[in-house]
Amino acid sequence: MIKLQVIGNLGKDCIVKEVNGKNVINFSVAHTERFKDAQGNQKERTTWVECAYWTDRTAISPYLTKGTTVYAEGTPEADAYMNKDNQAAATLRMRVQTIQLLGGRNNDNQGAAPAGNSNYAGNNNYGAANAASAPRQAAPAAMPEAADDLPF
Repeated sequence: MIKLQVIGNLGKDCIVKEVNGKNVINFSVAHTERFKDAQGNQKERTTWVECAYWTDRTAISPYLTKGTTVYAEGTPEADAYMNKDNQAAATLRMRVQTIQLLGGRNNDNQGAAPAGNSNYAGNNNYGAANAASAPRQAAPAAMPEAADDLPF
């Protein structure tokens, strides 16, 4: 099994489509790596990952807006092709199984993730569960006052 994990910012708002009776949320994630080359010059390289999240629950889609930082995990696919300049090029795609919102948008708080990060995990990319809506367990009751005769 090959698994791809990516943390990055969405390049544009997600698009929700229905394909053969199933919902898919399409979005692209950019990760920028900064490094110095052999001559000591500062360089920057951005990798884009085109993501497809197949799910029957699209509640996360309003939060998948341009600039939002996400963690996504899934199965990678790579497509090689010739671009318009007749140069070899490739596209990195991922079939998302799990997604987690890591932060709000860069420019304002509108559309930011709800308090407490939201987790969405798919089972074979078709069923999704929202950890934020999972039933919460009650906090444990306070411990009674300790007696002085405890053996420790």
